[in-house]
Amino acid sequence: MDMRLEVVVLPVADVDRAKDFYKELGWRLDADFTSGPDFRVVQLTPPGSACSVIFGTGVTSAVPGSVDQLLLIVSDIQAARDEIAGHGVEISEVFHDEGGVFHHAGTVGRVPGRDPEGHSYATFASFSDPDGNGWLLQEITTRLPGR
Repeated sequence: MDMRLEVVVLPVADVDRAKDFYKELGWRLDADFTSGPDFRVVQLTPPGSACSVIFGTGVTSAVPGSVDQLLLIVSDIQAARDEIAGHGVEISEVFHDEGGVFHHAGTVGRVPGRDPEGHSYATFASFSDPDGNGWLLQEITTRLPGR
């Protein structure tokens, strides 16, 4: 039985501000439905992604900004970083982890620049939405076997 991750729920404080932020990044607006004053669902999808995000009013009880380390996979980290920065979003410089694999939580172990050996999966940049939900760009140029 296939199971596909298709939607991630983001907790936000201001639905319209979040909607504007993600639309400014070039994400496709899939839905904006309201069912009374206490329930609204907004869904957007990043370019090229099969997974969307939803947020709104009455959608989650999670604290706004509490989601961390959502990954957006890109084939060219510098181009993707520059594109996001070009939309006026504060984004980190490109980095890799001192351990050479994934990265530590927060900014611990971050080393400026691309992975020196050019390994796929090992180079990142980070940014947050206006509520503080954290995103990582991760460069993947060659997929692991089975992926």
